[in-house]
Amino acid sequence: MWAAGRRWGQRERALLWGVLLAAWEATWGQLRYSVPEEMPKGSFVGDVAKDLGLQLSALGDSSVRILDKGRKQYFALHGKSGHLVTAERIDREQLCRLVDKCVLRCEVIVGGEMQVYGIEVEITDINDNAPSFREEETELRMSETTAPSSRFPLAEAHDLDSGTNSVQSYELSGDEHFSLAVQAGPDGDKRPELVLAKALDREEAAFHELVLRVSDGGEPARTGTARIRVAVLDANDNAPVFSQAEYTVRVPEDLPVGSTLVTVTATDADEGLNGHVRYTFHKISGRASEIFHLNSETGEISLKDDMDFEELSSHDLEVQARDGGGLLDRATVAITVTDVNDNAPELTVSSALSEISEDSLPGTVVALLHVQDQDSGAKGESTT
Repeated sequence: MWAAGRRWGQRERALLWGVLLAAWEATWGQLRYSVPEEMPKGSFVGDVAKDLGLQLSALGDSSVRILDKGRKQYFALHGKSGHLVTAERIDREQLCRLVDKCVLRCEVIVGGEMQVYGIEVEITDINDNAPSFREEETELRMSETTAPSSRFPLAEAHDLDSGTNSVQSYELSGDEHFSLAVQAGPDGDKRPELVLAKALDREEAAFHELVLRVSDGGEPARTGTARIRVAVLDANDNAPVFSQAEYTVRVPEDLPVGSTLVTVTATDADEGLNGHVRYTFHKISGRASEIFHLNSETGEISLKDDMDFEELSSHDLEVQARDGGGLLDRATVAITVTDVNDNAPELTVSSALSEISEDSLPGTVVALLHVQDQDSGAKGESTT
């Protein structure tokens, strides 16, 4: 029993030595090649027979085969020439998207000699991909009060290629308000930033159109572009301005109630609430406030009661225009009421005599007549 256990231990040791020897031989016989990606099927990779010192007759043995690591076979071995060739077109970006160094491993098994040779083939990158942005169009929103030198991170470009064939530089074109800065990330990646070089003015330009261009380091270089639209947000930096500092109007006193006398107008270069103007009376007499109405949205001044020239022939008003941010402007409105013939003359007779003698001389005053007309000018003149 002890002898059988001893013999089994010897077999295990012999098997272990065989495995170690095979591993040592595979390591000693390992080959390394390099081939660019996208080479056509059948492209030369390496002379296996020469590099391993094998006779072509051994390679011609039917027991010689090549096994790729993984399910798919990317290489083939020509027994007559001893050359390792590509079995199909190899796309490095498809195989090794997340690694910088793309290496495929396979084994050549020489059955007659019981040898296993490891082969590593590095798939080198070619510049077959252009850098690109995930979003071809981007909109940024900036207040017109943004301080110059402010920075805004931009989306980075991506390139499936590696090394110098990947992203190398960025350029910005557009206008003088913006420039470009490129920062280095922790992994050496390049991170573009938009820099405000000149103060914005929404009233001058509400939008700025920019183009960000990225280039790789290939020969020739490949490029990609993204359009950047900067929308300038309004700040309340403009006050309303009346079209006239003083409005003068003449209206007849018999103008019907509801009639529009004059429309005051103020404009504001801002937008939204900052550009919305409302009108109010700033100075107005008590009687005028009963006669005139001001539309706060349109600036129309209309009649809400009858005017009377004989009561008041002129009105001086002050109107205020205020925007949503509290900025304002003021203008005066002078309304002159013109007279119309709306009053009949009034006759007053007065006499100090209760009776007149029949022998009174011609020219004797018997009565005093007084005619009065509240109208003015010719309208107030009367004849007897």
